[in-house]
Amino acid sequence: MSDKLDMMGPVDYLVVEFPDARVPGEVLQRILELVDRGTVRILDLAFIRKEADGSVTGLEVTDLDGDGELDLRVLEGATSGLVADDDLDEAAAAIEPGTAAAIVLYENLWAIPFVSALRRAGAELVASGRIPVAALLDALDVVEGVKPVDA
Repeated sequence: MSDKLDMMGPVDYLVVEFPDARVPGEVLQRILELVDRGTVRILDLAFIRKEADGSVTGLEVTDLDGDGELDLRVLEGATSGLVADDDLDEAAAAIEPGTAAAIVLYENLWAIPFVSALRRAGAELVASGRIPVAALLDALDVVEGVKPVDA
């Protein structure tokens, strides 16, 4: 197991809501670019749509943006089985009616050398989190003495 662990990067997930239940083509292109560069490896990729009445349906990786071209064919079938039905239910509960969502489980390939070195040194991750960009910008404004716009 330690050999496998040494070859794995940190794994994160995102649930991203899209208005009008459409996933823009540029977003899909950026996912492919990250994969092509070796920055991330997609472990699971699922799409759902929440109708106005609250019902939820899964979307196939086909023409998600409605431009007449198949999208993400290279990632079709990207499923590790780690994103389960209860995860999809949680994602559906988090989005608004009339929208779509992408659920992406991805490995951070860029971090493998760093985390491997940490593991070999006996280091252990004891906390992790994300800082929303808006909160970071607000904090930087405070540090720089700029009065927030909504204050």
